[in-house]
Amino acid sequence: MAEQPMISRIRNFLRRRAPSSEFESSFDQYVTSTPHHQNAIEALAGWNSAFPASLDLKAGPHHLYADPRIEWAISQYGEIEDKKILEVGPLEGMHTFMLNKWRPKLIDAIEANRICYLRCLVTKQILDLDRATFYLGDAQRWLETPRDPYDLTVASGVLYHLADPGGFLRRVSEQTRSLYIWTHYFDDVAMPDSDIRRTPFTGKIETRSVNGYNVRYYERSYQHANESRSFCGGIRDRHYWMHKEDIVGLLQWLGFEHVIIHDDEPAHSGGPCFSIFARARSE
Repeated sequence: MAEQPMISRIRNFLRRRAPSSEFESSFDQYVTSTPHHQNAIEALAGWNSAFPASLDLKAGPHHLYADPRIEWAISQYGEIEDKKILEVGPLEGMHTFMLNKWRPKLIDAIEANRICYLRCLVTKQILDLDRATFYLGDAQRWLETPRDPYDLTVASGVLYHLADPGGFLRRVSEQTRSLYIWTHYFDDVAMPDSDIRRTPFTGKIETRSVNGYNVRYYERSYQHANESRSFCGGIRDRHYWMHKEDIVGLLQWLGFEHVIIHDDEPAHSGGPCFSIFARARSE
């Protein structure tokens, strides 16, 4: 018995709609391997940070989950349990992991880089960062909103990426009782004209007033480093390094005392750098 015309037309239509190899490729966004944390890591290529070795996960090369700089910062502050912490530039959440272990009341972690923010969320899931909330956006804008002050602000690897580092220090001084910074700084003696580390600097120097205190800004460019998937610099190509003396002097001018310098490395391959811990006079 011949097929009815309508049934025949339906079957021919379905044959034409059968999946082709080209059609199947649209499903490449799915992961078909066994569910595992490694899959989430590999979904965001370009990691800078490693995970603790006990987890047997492969990510980046740097062991920031056990960073002695953060250990030193906590030793200077003291007990941070039940304290309110602001972390500016968490990168991929490994310093957040170190802070989280001490059971603070909360950690507000502000990250401007979209990919780094997503990596932070992966880290939060894998390492169970239950005291931390990650926010995507510009920390400068976060600091413009009045709120009860944080007990401690951590800004490691942030200051030298900013278009207005002095303005950042001014804003953060209004929002925190204690501050830890690790940063590169400019120094003519440590980094003379012949030094290859001077190459990204444009030679332009500005003097700006921050709350009446004059600081020097040394203009610098990333020279297309932002094209790398592992780039973790600032929001704009033109950014400024401050002079070491100006950083310390401005912090004191803004009301911090007990300003302690640690691990000053003028010969660091990336440029002179140091750690600073500062506590407000009201503490």
